[in-house]
Amino acid sequence: QMATGAGKTFTAITSVYRLLKNTNLRRVLFLVDTKNLGEQAEQEFRAFVPNDDNRQFTDLYNVSRLSSSFIPKDAQVCISTIQRMYSILKGEELEQEAEETNPHESALKLRAPVPVEYSCDYPPEFFDLIIVDECHRSMFGTWRQVIEYFDAYIVGLTATPDNRAIGFFQKNIVSHYTHEKAVADGVNVAGEIW
Repeated sequence: QMATGAGKTFTAITSVYRLLKNTNLRRVLFLVDTKNLGEQAEQEFRAFVPNDDNRQFTDLYNVSRLSSSFIPKDAQVCISTIQRMYSILKGEELEQEAEETNPHESALKLRAPVPVEYSCDYPPEFFDLIIVDECHRSMFGTWRQVIEYFDAYIVGLTATPDNRAIGFFQKNIVSHYTHEKAVADGVNVAGEIW
């Protein structure tokens, strides 16, 4: 839990870099709920330069923002909307416009979620770590089964956790970085009250 603008994605990328470099972690799924957030995450991965190497993250590791029903086997970081990952696991194509808006704000709702079943191409052990951006709105209903399909560690990122997100993670909040603390640290600026 970190305040908006305090660097949730940067912190996540730093962690991914360290895990890929220093552990047996092979593949990470960075889940978002809109195409725009996926594009932003991809830009941040491309711009990230670690402290111990002068090369960009994407020069060191393969990053792929998914835009079809195929996951490259050589990608070490996959960025995907949760809608796309659901369609990949179902073996279906996804229309591009389905990724444009948050699925919880969209008028297009699935009436009854079609269960995600075993995929030979993408078995439960395919990812070692899942990072869920805006987890307070991406982990529930139809979409929860995408996250629970994989046998991976799950990290949720949010500025505004709700009781469902806190419950999903069994009250295990690793970092609590408030807006006030971010302002005091010079990371964010205080807003003016009108």
